[in-house]
Amino acid sequence: MSTQVLLVEDELSLASIVRDALETQEFEVTIAADGAEGLRRYFELRPDILVVDIMMPKMSGFDMVKAIRQTDSVTPILFLTAKTSVDDVVTGFNLGANDYLKKPFAIPELVVRMKALLGRKTGPVKDNVTFTLGDFLFNPETAQLLYRPTGESTILPRREADILQRLCEHFGEVVPTQNILLDLWGDDDFFNARSLQVLITRLRHRFSRDPHIQIRNVRGTGYKLIAE
Repeated sequence: MSTQVLLVEDELSLASIVRDALETQEFEVTIAADGAEGLRRYFELRPDILVVDIMMPKMSGFDMVKAIRQTDSVTPILFLTAKTSVDDVVTGFNLGANDYLKKPFAIPELVVRMKALLGRKTGPVKDNVTFTLGDFLFNPETAQLLYRPTGESTILPRREADILQRLCEHFGEVVPTQNILLDLWGDDDFFNARSLQVLITRLRHRFSRDPHIQIRNVRGTGYKLIAE
């Protein structure tokens, strides 16, 4: 069975090139020309993965993804964007994007990133293991982070959950930055390293209600999750 891709891109010449290339890789691609059409087609098709431009008429990619993430925290979403500032990256990940690729890009890199996201969605899942982290419970299978004192539950964006899972599995140990980047992004370049820093900051903020839980930066090496 082919993988269903929803490509939301207002540059139709680029969209056609990407579609033709992806279809040689056994993807079945549907194109939407703006965010409003993309949102409608998402609910019609329920695709396996979305590839979304940010700057579009009628509805931006940010607004479209925000609407989707109100009911769907699982389907992988990759942003295509010419916007590469840290603020844009933060906004994208905070809205629930799993990855981003800056324009111009190479089709083989897009394919690798898409397959990596799909592999984490459809690959084998561990037994239902919940990690206890001070006042928090974290279920990596559902990406749920529960704050026990109030019962407040948050579904983490997939990439945040993937990072936290690796830190939990190596609790008290240093997890090398390069390992995280290559495992989750497939590349340890500057932009991906900045994205990782943003997501680590986001996780630290989530745990701020329990000061005993800390994610330490081991300079020049990686990150370590500890309980003091």
